[in-house]
Amino acid sequence: MNLKFATRPSKLARWQTNHVMRALETAHPDLHCSEEIFVTQGDKVLDKSLPMIGGKGLFTQELEAALLNGRVDAAVHSLKDLPTENPAGLTLGAIPRRADARDALVSAAGYTLETLPKGAWVGTSSPRRSAQLRALRPDLHIADIRGNVDTRLRKLLEGQYDAVVFALAGLQRLGLDRNLNGQMQFLGYEQMLPAPAQGALAIQCRADADVTLGLLAAIEHLPTRFSVTAERAFLASLGGGCAVPVAAYAETVNGGQLSVIRMQGLVSSLDGLRMIKVSGEGLDARELGEKLAKEALAQGAAEILNS
Repeated sequence: MNLKFATRPSKLARWQTNHVMRALETAHPDLHCSEEIFVTQGDKVLDKSLPMIGGKGLFTQELEAALLNGRVDAAVHSLKDLPTENPAGLTLGAIPRRADARDALVSAAGYTLETLPKGAWVGTSSPRRSAQLRALRPDLHIADIRGNVDTRLRKLLEGQYDAVVFALAGLQRLGLDRNLNGQMQFLGYEQMLPAPAQGALAIQCRADADVTLGLLAAIEHLPTRFSVTAERAFLASLGGGCAVPVAAYAETVNGGQLSVIRMQGLVSSLDGLRMIKVSGEGLDARELGEKLAKEALAQGAAEILNS
């Protein structure tokens, strides 16, 4: 039996796709997985910030088209890059166990967020990270940075930035964290709340592909699905995308026979001067995300998002 995956050309996207393919082949010894590379709009336009060229969907549309026309069977995405609504005919067939959801600050000189010199230049293309950095260190200069993980690290080491903020999961998946001893600071959730679904992968497939869905079930991790469902429901209920500073992190805690989901969410102005923080817990992931979004909106989140 064969399963064909769509993937982007970046080293991280290829790693993630191969990671999923090997896990499936281990779970199903008679299965053979292959990949086809697609260059997305987000891979082509590297001289503009993500919000300027369309935000979410930039890294997924070409892969989704290949799924819908039957050219491939599945596609592996970083879930934080996926719009909160699937295109008609597609579904998230599996969400494997999540990696570390935190962000990491990397500095060639070994600076931490606390020890960066006044006026230091920090690279990030994320409004969410920019806002939280400005709230913690209003003296810093925040500069846009695009490119894959290797490109951003190269720009840092060339001295274009004093520090760059990365998703920790990406560094770990590529094994780059092992080469950054003394140059990387883990940013705790109390310092920087991650993007909804950061650190999680999602395998997208056609909603009517029963055979594919059956194969993907072997790598599903329900606690991760519950957590990211709550986070994405929070984002969707706010009407937000990657162009606005919205952050959320949920975790599933077993309480007897029931899984309790605990979540914290954040909506921030771009300058980091106004932040709305909400938190809560519940048994239904989607309901929890929607409930916390309503609380944030009641506290003025709509005004922040509209501005």
